[in-house]
Amino acid sequence: METIAYINGLVNNFVWGVPAMVCIVGVGLWLSFRTGFIQFRKFSTAMKETFGRMFSRGTSADGAVTPFQAVCTALAATVGTGNIAGVAGAIAIGGPGAVFWMWCSALLGMCTKFAEVTLAVHFREKNEHGDWVGGPMYYIKNGLGKKWYFLAVAYSVLGVLTVFGTGNATQVNAIVTAIDTALISFGAASAGSLGTLNLIIGILIAMLVAMVLVGGLKRIGVVAERLVPFMALIYTVLALGVLVLNLNKVPMVFSQIVQGAFTPMGVTGGAVGSMFLCMKKGVSRGIFSNEAGLGTGSIAHAASDIDDPVKQGYFGIFEVFADTIVICSLTAFVILVSGTPITYGQAAGAELTISGFTTTYGPWVSAVTALAMCCFAFSTIIGWGLYGTRCIEMIFGTKVNRPFMIVYSFVAIVGATMDLGLLWDISDTFNGMMVIPNLIALFLLSGTVVRLARGGEKVRRP
Repeated sequence: METIAYINGLVNNFVWGVPAMVCIVGVGLWLSFRTGFIQFRKFSTAMKETFGRMFSRGTSADGAVTPFQAVCTALAATVGTGNIAGVAGAIAIGGPGAVFWMWCSALLGMCTKFAEVTLAVHFREKNEHGDWVGGPMYYIKNGLGKKWYFLAVAYSVLGVLTVFGTGNATQVNAIVTAIDTALISFGAASAGSLGTLNLIIGILIAMLVAMVLVGGLKRIGVVAERLVPFMALIYTVLALGVLVLNLNKVPMVFSQIVQGAFTPMGVTGGAVGSMFLCMKKGVSRGIFSNEAGLGTGSIAHAASDIDDPVKQGYFGIFEVFADTIVICSLTAFVILVSGTPITYGQAAGAELTISGFTTTYGPWVSAVTALAMCCFAFSTIIGWGLYGTRCIEMIFGTKVNRPFMIVYSFVAIVGATMDLGLLWDISDTFNGMMVIPNLIALFLLSGTVVRLARGGEKVRRP
C-alpha cells in the first residue's frame, strides 16, 4: 500500500502540477483568442439565453432532457463539496490571493466549457435506447476520426475509474461527516455510536441513488432540476447573510485577495511565501470545482433537447460563472469576513467553511450546513453516475448500463463506512488524467468551435 501511495503521489503531482496548469490555462487562452473571447463578448447573451430558458419548464422529446435539466445535471456534479472544502483548502494553503487566481482560471474556463458543451452537442449520437449521448469521448470519436479512437477509449476508461471515488465514495463520506458533526455538536450522539448510524446512512443513500439512476436519463434530469436550485438557494442565502452582517469587512477582504495574489507574505504573515503556490492552489481548486478542462459536464449537456450547439454552449459559460464566480466566491468571503481563525500554510477542508458560518450565526447553523452538504454531495453522486454510465457505455454498449448503475450505487456503503484516504488520492489522479485526452481534442477541434460560434456550419445530424 505504501508503494501504491508513493507511485500515485508522483503521478498526482505531475497531473495536477505545473504542466497540467500550463496546458489547461494555455488551451483556455487559445480557445479564447480563437473565438474572440466569446465568454466576454457574448456574456450578456449567454445570461439572457440561460435565464430565459431556466424559467421555461417545457417537456422534452424522447431520449432527451430540457436545456434547464441538462445544465442542472451538470451543475449537480460540479457544485459539490469542492465549492465548500476545495475553496477552504485553497485559502488555507495558498492564502486569500488564491481566490484571485481562481477567478482568473474561471474566466478562461468559461470559454473552455463553452467549447466542450458546443462540441458535445454537435458530435453527439443516439444510443440503442434512443437517448442522446455525447461528451469528450464522442467528440473525439466523431470529430477526430478513427485514428484518434484510442483517445476516446482512454478518456472513457479513466472516467469509469474516477466515478467510484471522486463521484461517489468520497461524496458519501462528506455526507456522513457532516451529519456526524451536527449530531455531536447538538449532543444527539457520541463518537462511539456513529459506526452503525453511518452504515444505515450508506445503505439509504445507495438505495436512493439506485432509484434515481435506474430510472434513466429523464429521472436524473427531473431530480437535478428540483435539487440544484434548492441547495444553491439555501447556501447562497446563508452566505449572503454572513456578508451583510460583516459588510464593513468586505472592502478589506477584497484588498487582501488582490494583494495576496501577488504578495502573499504580506497578507498571511509569511506563512505563504510563494506567489506560485498561491497561483497553483487557486487555479487547481478552481478547475477541480467547475471541471472546465475535464470535459465531464458536457456529457450532461449532450442530452439536451436542443438543435443549436452554440445556444447550449452558452449554458457552459453560465455554469462556470455560477459555480466559481458566484458560489466559490461566496464560500471564500464567508471564511474571510467572518473572522474565523485560519492556519495558513496547513491543509483545511469543509470544517473551515463551517467555522465561518458558526462564527457568524452560532452553533445552530451547523445543522443547516449539514443539510446543504448532504444536498451538494448527493447531487454530485447522481451527476457523476450519469457520467460513468456514458463512459462505460461508450466501450461496451448499453447492455452494461444497468449493472454498472447498481454497482455504482452500492459503492455508497463503502464511502460511508471506510477510511478513504488512499482511494481519494487515486481518484483525484485519474480525474486529473482525464484532462489530457480532452485538452488534445479541444485543441485539435478549436477550428470547429470557431466555425460553429460564427454560424459557419449547419448542425450535424447523426
